[in-house]
Amino acid sequence: MNKKNQISFYESVSRNFDKAALHSNLDKGLLAQIKACNAVYHITFPAKIGDEYVVIEAYRVQHSHHRQPTKGGIRYSMEVNQEEVMALASLMTYKCAIVDVPFGGAKGGVKINPFILKPEEIERITRRYTLELIKKNFIGPGIDVPAPDFGTSSREMAWIYDTYMTFRGGELDGIACVTGKPVSQFGIRGRTEATGRGVYYGIREFCDELPEMKALKMDRGVAGKTMVIQGLGNVGSYTGTICQEEGDVKVIGVSEYEGSIYDPKGISVTELLKHRKETGSILNFKGAKNLPDRMSALELECDILVPAALENQVTMQNARKIKAKMIAEAANGPVSSDAEELLLKKGVAIIPDMYLNAGGVTVSYFEWLKNLSHMRFGRIEKRFDQQAYGNLVSMVENLTGKYIGQREKNLLVKGADEIDLVRSGLEETMVSSLQQILEIKRSKNKISDLRTAAFVCALDKIASDYSNLGVFP
Repeated sequence: MNKKNQISFYESVSRNFDKAALHSNLDKGLLAQIKACNAVYHITFPAKIGDEYVVIEAYRVQHSHHRQPTKGGIRYSMEVNQEEVMALASLMTYKCAIVDVPFGGAKGGVKINPFILKPEEIERITRRYTLELIKKNFIGPGIDVPAPDFGTSSREMAWIYDTYMTFRGGELDGIACVTGKPVSQFGIRGRTEATGRGVYYGIREFCDELPEMKALKMDRGVAGKTMVIQGLGNVGSYTGTICQEEGDVKVIGVSEYEGSIYDPKGISVTELLKHRKETGSILNFKGAKNLPDRMSALELECDILVPAALENQVTMQNARKIKAKMIAEAANGPVSSDAEELLLKKGVAIIPDMYLNAGGVTVSYFEWLKNLSHMRFGRIEKRFDQQAYGNLVSMVENLTGKYIGQREKNLLVKGADEIDLVRSGLEETMVSSLQQILEIKRSKNKISDLRTAAFVCALDKIASDYSNLGVFP
């Protein structure tokens, strides 16, 4: 199958929705409402790039208003188009429902290549895009709250926040108009690593499920399992480093835009990131073998394949060559729906994107709550908890006559910082959400895959919201 005949990302999402709808027992009208995008805003505006003026194409899609505000990242890429943004926005709705984050789904996209533009050019485009959203009331703490995505970071979010406050100065909760901001600009600690850390928690919990591991003929637990990562951006790099440092996973292959590498003895992601920063490439990394092209790593034999780049990376063109026992979708839509059918028949387990990469929106929710409360997490209770724990340890020491060193005591009595609370909340979210998905998968005999179970989980929760609103009985 050539690329022209390949089904689109939007079509994949629609097919997956329709597949899950068969198991939902929901009214057809309600399903049609849940599936439809509520608002699509197509924007064009001029921008100066170099010595020329060009017309920039951009989008903001609000998929569902069943809960407000809507929430979703802004992507900067030359691949941006309306269908892609609609697909991403719809996934955000289902993602938020699965992890019990009270937002409707949204997404934004600007058709530029941020990697070849100067910072001042990106800033001008970002600020103008924000202004266009303000004009049409497509941004605000109670309306629509953007966040980073592919090609954007905390830098762009700071520009969006500053532009918004320039036009909405004095708005008490204006700082909550965007998340993923720098910590110094009312962001939250732990947001940068959030998606990658959530991927780790999701993989770890899935690998701890004995029935799922037995079906894959794998040992329980994540330690020692081999992993291949596609994409060393924010999500892929944090997934790799956290999986290695906290899960003792062996990364044997890495793929990036410039190529892919392989080392059966293991690749240190931390050292590889340093190598890429110094040389501009992951190729020729010490001890690793350069593979023929950037897609070659996806075909390596491994326990866990982590696509952490863009959508439609595993399609009917290469699905038959995939040798991984499980695919952990760190990116949005990396496996096309027709390729997934083939992989499931081969016995490959797929942890779906709409659950696995929900760490970003979960911690964005925490940042939004922090902004609305105007209070840093842990500020009030940290010292109180620390003193209470200290008194308890001292009491035990006095009663037993046995004493511990100051270093050990400090570890025992430490109160929770913001980063500790964020990680704890994220871990709880990923653990409890997977259990909900697995419960649906195991209770409905006709559901054999995690994606369908995740969709059914989302549909049930969204339908409940519509029922409570009185829109559908």
